[in-house]
Amino acid sequence: MKLNDIVNGAIGPFDSYCDGYGNAGASGLGYISVLKLQTGTVKADMDVVLENIVSYDRAESLGTYVGQINMIAASSFNGLNGAIWGYHLAKHKSIANNSIKPLFIKQRSDGVKIPVYSTEPLLDAGKRLFGTNEEKRFPILPGAHVTCAVKNHTIKGPTSVWCAIALAMAEDREKNSNLFIEDAGSIANIKTDEERTVYMETLMQNIASSIVRCGDDSNVKYKEIFVGYRTEWVPERHIGCALTCAPYVVLAKNALPEKQKANQLLSITISEWEEKMGFIK
Repeated sequence: MKLNDIVNGAIGPFDSYCDGYGNAGASGLGYISVLKLQTGTVKADMDVVLENIVSYDRAESLGTYVGQINMIAASSFNGLNGAIWGYHLAKHKSIANNSIKPLFIKQRSDGVKIPVYSTEPLLDAGKRLFGTNEEKRFPILPGAHVTCAVKNHTIKGPTSVWCAIALAMAEDREKNSNLFIEDAGSIANIKTDEERTVYMETLMQNIASSIVRCGDDSNVKYKEIFVGYRTEWVPERHIGCALTCAPYVVLAKNALPEKQKANQLLSITISEWEEKMGFIK
């Protein structure tokens, strides 16, 4: 599918809420992937099941708001009828003007070098679409069933909890999917910020390497990769949850600037979208 058709077919039935892909009432067959990373920590003063529930719910609600939804875990591709918020449409400025700089380089098995960028622009764009718990914009419909590329890890402190996400963009999007890698865990016996940083930077390298190997397995060539993480210290007598997810959604009707077609989002930046929506002056 062409990007114009994907985005025009990715408008949901609700005025002010995004909805999960595949639910009734969408404008077509397209969907949009939105990235989120977050940790949440709560006191360990209940039973383990309740503490896990509350820490997961807190991770959903903090930062980019994806609270009150029924997450359905999916293995993890943005396909031929999918687009990425902040990359394909409502582009983040650093992506639109090619000012984003690689964190490092990976080499494909055919010798081609792949730039590996930070996911921060894509995470920022997602937050600017859904909003936060305090200032919601176009959140996902409460109670919606939403397929997500998702993993989480919950653990009792003292330890560090972390979550990570990567997105690899296929060189030939007419034939191959873009790939998500989600990971989450904890870091035992590491207490200093410096040690945590070294651990997570090594993990970013390994995640990028895993993408290259996955591409080899399916004979898919990726042209660029985005990676990022969040980590938090979980004190003693606390429970920490790390959540990485990319919901597959259709957009709220009101997320379209007045008198514009959905595919016009392909030609504007996230800041221009905010201006047209009246979020910034």
